Amino acid sequence: MPAPAKTVDIDQMIATLPRHEQVLVKRLRALVAECIPNATEKAYDNQVMPFYTRNRLICFIWPPSMVWERNANLEKQKAKGVALGFSQGNLMANDDGVLLAEGRKQVYMMYFKKLADIDDNQIRALLFEAAMIDEQFAKKKKSR
Repeated sequence: MPAPAKTVDIDQMIATLPRHEQVLVKRLRALVAECIPNATEKAYDNQVMPFYTRNRLICFIWPPSMVWERNANLEKQKAKGVALGFSQGNLMANDDGVLLAEGRKQVYMMYFKKLADIDDNQIRALLFEAAMIDEQFAKKKKSR
């Protein structure tokens, strides 16, 4: 059986990112903490990616300098910016179309290249919705 993934200090990981990514990751991280204070923040070795769970994985923040997959085009990835991913994005209203499926069935993403791209009220609304969807999974567990 493989050893469990080792958790790491997220602040230390963020400090290794390029400055422009640090600023975005820190702002998104603050919004998540504000909107979903009961979520658990985690990260694992070699992944500068905080993710947030409660009943299931709710969302994650992924800086573009952290390679997503082995064959990823790093320049294309960096061009998109820092990602805020919603694990149950397919269940979210997404009336304004800001969440991108990009060929995925469940996880939807948003990307930010500069601080001005982050609309705090829009992000708050999406985070609150994601937390409400996550609570539905808790209710399903209890009813079993």
